[in-house]
Amino acid sequence: MRGTPLLKPAILFSVFCLICALSLPMDAKAHAGGSSGSQAGIAIPSLSHGEMAVIAPYYGRIIAPASSASDTDESFRRVLNFAQIQRAYCLWGTMPGSVGDEDSPFNECSHAYLAAAKMALLQMRTMKDEKASAGDLVSEIDGALVRNNLSLVLCRFSGEGFNTADLIRPQLAGIFLHGKSFAASTLALLAAVAALWCTARLLRTKPAGAD
Repeated sequence: MRGTPLLKPAILFSVFCLICALSLPMDAKAHAGGSSGSQAGIAIPSLSHGEMAVIAPYYGRIIAPASSASDTDESFRRVLNFAQIQRAYCLWGTMPGSVGDEDSPFNECSHAYLAAAKMALLQMRTMKDEKASAGDLVSEIDGALVRNNLSLVLCRFSGEGFNTADLIRPQLAGIFLHGKSFAASTLALLAAVAALWCTARLLRTKPAGAD
C-alpha cells in the first residue's frame, strides 16, 4: 500500500480516543451536564467560581496526602475516588478555560472534581496524621482567597451541589461550540494523526541494505 490509505484509519483512531476519554466506563452513574441530585451517594457541597480558581493549583497537594492517608473511612475514600474519576472526565484539567471560563464545556465537571478535592481536604483536618498538614494547607488557601478577593466570585455552576453517585462529563457537542476547546482538540487530533502517520512510514521503510 502506498500514499495515504493509513491516514483515514489514523483520524478515526484519534477521534475514537477522544470519545473514549470523554466516555470512560466508570463504576458510578455519569451524565452530560447538570446534576440529577442523586441521593445514592455522598453529597458534596457546591464550590464558587472564585474558590475553584484558587483551589485548582492546589489539587495535587491535596490529592497526594489524601491518597496515602491511613486513617480513612468509606465516606472519605468515596469522595477521593469521585475527585479522581471526575478529573479524568475533565481530561485531567488539560483543556484551556476548563477552570476559568464558565462557557467551557469542561467548567461544570471542573467544579465537581475541585469541590470533591476541597471536601477531602476538610475531612483530612479530622485525621490524626494529616490534621496538621491539612490545616496548614487550608490556611494557605484561605489566605489566597482573601488576598485575591475571590470567595464571592460566582458563575452559573457556583450554587450546584454534587454527589459521588452522579458523575458529570462534558457534552461532546460543547467542544465544537467553544473556541479554545475546539482548537485544543483539533491540535491534539492533528498531532495524533501526524504521529501515527510518521510511525507507519517508519515501519514501512526498509533498513538500508535490506532485501
